[in-house]
Amino acid sequence: MNALLEMLQKGGIMMYPLLVTSVIGLAVFIERALYLRRRRIIRNDVLTTVDQIRQPEDMEKALFAFQGQSGPFLNIIRTGLEKRNYPRDEIKESIMDQGRQEARNLERGLVILETVAGTAPLMGLLGTVLGMIKVFKVISEQGLGQTQALSSGISEALVSTVVGLAIAIPALVAYNYFVHKVEDLVLEIEKHSSALLDRFYVFANPTQE
Repeated sequence: MNALLEMLQKGGIMMYPLLVTSVIGLAVFIERALYLRRRRIIRNDVLTTVDQIRQPEDMEKALFAFQGQSGPFLNIIRTGLEKRNYPRDEIKESIMDQGRQEARNLERGLVILETVAGTAPLMGLLGTVLGMIKVFKVISEQGLGQTQALSSGISEALVSTVVGLAIAIPALVAYNYFVHKVEDLVLEIEKHSSALLDRFYVFANPTQE
């Protein structure tokens, strides 16, 4: 705790918004890491229920099994099942609409990580500028002999830059990781949704099986 307070003092006023930014970024990272687990998004019980749909009557059973439950993948499958008697194009459009909505939910919070990654270095740079202003002010008022006053300004300039980069780099890595993970999840959901749509077509056109 003392080391943190000392760093805050050395880094100057910009250390406080940087601290808030780091806390926000860490909170979003933890929340997304817990939420975007594959077994939570693409649940095995939902996959099992969908795989057990072998005839039209099984779709009603699946809808009954999904009652009172929710989730990105489950919501898309439920949409398809509820529209099962509609024309194929309408079912597909409904699934795509629901899929876009669920994709936005999967991406929720990622813009915050992206913002943290972009603004933290700028705040660090601002702290650097403020620190250098102090250095030049000391030089203009007291000359180059005041090493303690000069070192304070230089320390403020360097610490804020380092902290800004230390926040931005992990935030950027986390953002890219989660974006890639969301893309993988969306692709897998699309694969299972397409398979279900094909099954609807077979049920509606048994002679084409």
